[in-house]
Amino acid sequence: MLQVVNIRELQRRIAVYDDEAAYRELFIQCYQPLQRFANTFVHNDQVAEEIVSDVFIAIWEQRQRLEEILNLKVYLYVSIKNLSLRHLLKQQKKAAISLDELQVDLESHSHDPEQLMITKELLASYEKAVNSLPPRCKLIYKLIREDRLKYKEIAEILNISVKTIDSQLAIALGKIAKAVNVTLKARFD
Repeated sequence: MLQVVNIRELQRRIAVYDDEAAYRELFIQCYQPLQRFANTFVHNDQVAEEIVSDVFIAIWEQRQRLEEILNLKVYLYVSIKNLSLRHLLKQQKKAAISLDELQVDLESHSHDPEQLMITKELLASYEKAVNSLPPRCKLIYKLIREDRLKYKEIAEILNISVKTIDSQLAIALGKIAKAVNVTLKARFD
């Protein structure tokens, strides 16, 4: 996801100058994380793509009012969440959805050399630990680590307290550290 300064500049260019290049850049930079986030709710790649496209169409159509939005990144995530939940209600799959019911797929796009040096065992242990996290915990971990959102932004997006985010992240990190330590201990003992 883009840096806040870059998002604000793109937001300004779209709102003030109807800048299609800025709109395209915003779309390209934000599309994948938002599509993954939508897929967390709808469990369907095509529907998730449509939801993200609908949000970006609305952004373009309402571009004159875009400068009124204080944090576009949070606005995009909340819009995706709301549209996803509306889709679920419309499809009558569920009357309501809890964060504890979400299936979250964690993808890592790290090209950090240090990350590339992690052994297959450690990586497998890490992935197993992440995948075994409770759904809410896994979602929060993904939004912090992968999408690099701030606690306050996640709190706004998921409509939960910052303390809940802090405790869920502590649980996630504890379980992941324990799994990796077990693998390290087994390997070096």
